[in-house]
Amino acid sequence: MLRFIAAARRDSITGEDPMPSRLPYPKLAPKPYQTMVSLGHYINTETALEHNLVEFVNLRASTLNGCGFCIGMHKAELKKHNEPQTRIDAIAHWVESDAFTPRERAALAWTDTLTNLTGGHASDADYAAINQFFTGKDLVDLTWVIAKINAWNRMGVAFAAEWDPPQHETAVG
Repeated sequence: MLRFIAAARRDSITGEDPMPSRLPYPKLAPKPYQTMVSLGHYINTETALEHNLVEFVNLRASTLNGCGFCIGMHKAELKKHNEPQTRIDAIAHWVESDAFTPRERAALAWTDTLTNLTGGHASDADYAAINQFFTGKDLVDLTWVIAKINAWNRMGVAFAAEWDPPQHETAVG
């Protein structure tokens, strides 16, 4: 489970909190923090969305929002699940890239639409485009993914979270 989303954020080896911040918001407001953790658990265990699709959506929104902590975490998660570095790097310019499937491109476009809400509601054209690949519960779940990562990004940006994963020594035998 991802360290930022996990209920116990302490590193299992060092015991340190991996996310220094301006305020320890999980400690100051534990109920909303746990609600966000529960939403992440729902997405990871009770949806039909592919894990790496969710991670690409998370990385794209985090890139748009400039949340360094979340960018680092989601890049690491994609690497852990064997995504090629070329696809991870392509997220910044996914519109011009051929690295993504049509379904992934639809999810990334929906992410851009819901992350950049300068025009108000999602347009009928945007809704029609996402409905070619996601309908019903899958579309609702994808929209929850986008809402969740945007909320985490805002907390990370507001409280200056930094991605500083613990460096584990490996035994040479």
